[in-house]
Amino acid sequence: MKKTSKSLLTPRRQVIKGAAASLALGAVSMPLMGRYAQTQSAEPIKIGFQVHRTGIGAAYGRWYDRTTMAAVEKINNAGGINGRPVEIIAEDDGTDPKRGAEVVEKFATQHNADLAFGTLFSHVVYGSAPRAGELKIPYFVVSEGHHVASGALNRYTLQPGITDVKSQVQAMAPFVADNLGKKVTMVYPDFAFGHDHRDYFSAAIEAQGGQVIEKIAIPPTETSFTKYFPKIPRDTEVIYHVMVGPAVLTFVKEMGEFFGSSRPEIFGFIDSLEATDLSSPGLEFLEGTYFWEGNPRYAQANQSEYDKAYRAAVGVDANGASVSDSKDVSTYAHMFGCWETLHIVKAGMEASGYRGTGDRAKLIEAVESMSDMPHSHAHPQGAKRFNGKTHQVFGHQYITKVSNSKLDLVHTTSIEDTLYPDEVDYTKQSF
Repeated sequence: MKKTSKSLLTPRRQVIKGAAASLALGAVSMPLMGRYAQTQSAEPIKIGFQVHRTGIGAAYGRWYDRTTMAAVEKINNAGGINGRPVEIIAEDDGTDPKRGAEVVEKFATQHNADLAFGTLFSHVVYGSAPRAGELKIPYFVVSEGHHVASGALNRYTLQPGITDVKSQVQAMAPFVADNLGKKVTMVYPDFAFGHDHRDYFSAAIEAQGGQVIEKIAIPPTETSFTKYFPKIPRDTEVIYHVMVGPAVLTFVKEMGEFFGSSRPEIFGFIDSLEATDLSSPGLEFLEGTYFWEGNPRYAQANQSEYDKAYRAAVGVDANGASVSDSKDVSTYAHMFGCWETLHIVKAGMEASGYRGTGDRAKLIEAVESMSDMPHSHAHPQGAKRFNGKTHQVFGHQYITKVSNSKLDLVHTTSIEDTLYPDEVDYTKQSF
């Protein structure tokens, strides 16, 4: 992790170093100066929210929006950031890379936003990040792709609030190999996010003495999947699925119809069933199968006070559905990243003394100086460790098992399980 030499610790760097201390306290409270009072500017902090309102990411976008607004309400009720209120400026990117770049440009040139935030789908991140770098606007993504930590992007792009696919599958592979089987067939979406799973899980399972014997890539806009299942080899011990998009329910139902009661073991990433009620007809087939979850949808027996408070703030019940509509299931495994990222932005701005767009580089340096983030109201998913060199956070992963149409936690990884060698040092890039 990045270390700061004491001999180079200027007063400004001392303030930046305080970001870690702020996070240790939950990153939700700094000495309040009155609600938006005694500050040099009462102008709001403008955060450009790049949201998937339409396109294949719409289900995620709706819950990312809900989580973002809940986090901003919490931050503003506690005095805002540096005594200034936070304002969200939302723009729909259509879950489209070209529109994503246009949205980032709009934030920078029309809205004069302090930063851009929120993107989930990896192909949109790839399309948008270069423009963010050109416009020198901080771009905080909530995506999971390995694109940031791989070094493929730029210093203006950070992923401090959600872990990436490479760390997730590295932590999952030992459980799969030890408990489910070593001959794996993968079914994944045919774009960058799916390719990350293909590449990194293949390597991770091989390290456990296993093998991916078939890789089935499916277009993310596909609506029927029956033609793909005959491609699964008969000697498959584990099916690993990670589908996304509006047809995920169809995918799982058709898989159940194809295999019936004689199925291999199944390990899925919850992406295949995000925003989907597990009690939906046709999903009985999933009983006894396993899922990765970034954050357990169902409140567990050992639920923390932080998860309980976070659910209440976002309006999600113990089953992971909206408190106002039990059939409106959240994207609980991912949307916490918006909540946590906004609290990291708050901590970074307060540590750097952020005043306006001229301090964007200071904000990035402040976040780069962060490291350990304890489990707290700011980080209800769990403790994390941020790597300032790679701009990527690492954290606990959760494996749950379908039991009586609910997801019961059966394994939690350590943060150490998710770590891998650095592939880039963004701090060496100039602003």
